[in-house]
Amino acid sequence: MMDATLRDRAVLLGETLVCADLHVGKARASNVEFPLGEREHLLERLGALLDRYDPAEVVVAGDFLHSFDRVPSDARETVTALERRVRGTGARLLVTPGNHDSMLDAVWQGPTETEYVLSGVPTVVEAVEAAAGGDDGRTVVCHGHADPETDADCYVIGHDHPAITVEGRKWHCYLYAPEVYRDAAVLVLPAFTELAGGVSINRRRGTATLTSPLITDLDRFQPIVRDEDADETRAFPPLGEFRDLL
Repeated sequence: MMDATLRDRAVLLGETLVCADLHVGKARASNVEFPLGEREHLLERLGALLDRYDPAEVVVAGDFLHSFDRVPSDARETVTALERRVRGTGARLLVTPGNHDSMLDAVWQGPTETEYVLSGVPTVVEAVEAAAGGDDGRTVVCHGHADPETDADCYVIGHDHPAITVEGRKWHCYLYAPEVYRDAAVLVLPAFTELAGGVSINRRRGTATLTSPLITDLDRFQPIVRDEDADETRAFPPLGEFRDLL
């Protein structure tokens, strides 16, 4: 098994830090700015993860960019700043392109893989373990907007920006289910950008409720919420079992 640590909308899989849906350029496209600015906010959070865990590599599981047909100059500068921050720790940055990354080549000349393979299968949290694989299994990181070509024991994806409302408070959440897609486990990451409001899963049921083809039955997925202030990871039962209690 490969240890997995869920932190700040990312996951550390062994020595690989994976995050998804940075959507660089979304602030300019939406005419929205954080008090610190989009770039500073992404750099601060990614930098904190790098300093804490010192990964060997960082993989962006798609939608590094937000733009479809053009890339604003400040987005180019943000991508460069993120690459320098990762490289400054001795790690390498790799991107698995998503459906928003049609202009990725204009700002990124580093390594890309449509589907990135890791050895081993993650133990997601203490109470939620991958059902297949073991040391000889493998995990594939991809964006999740299309069916992957590579067979795996676990897929780690982004794309759908899951969120859940618990006791009146909305949380960005991870989703996890074993043996749910081609008999493999699936771990869905929340959007790393703070500019994504999150797609609520509370009232969505059964099949064909999110856009990723890897989420074949939402009711089988367990929401996992990270409370960073309390430094707690809370894993809920599969959504179909407890939705009516929310």
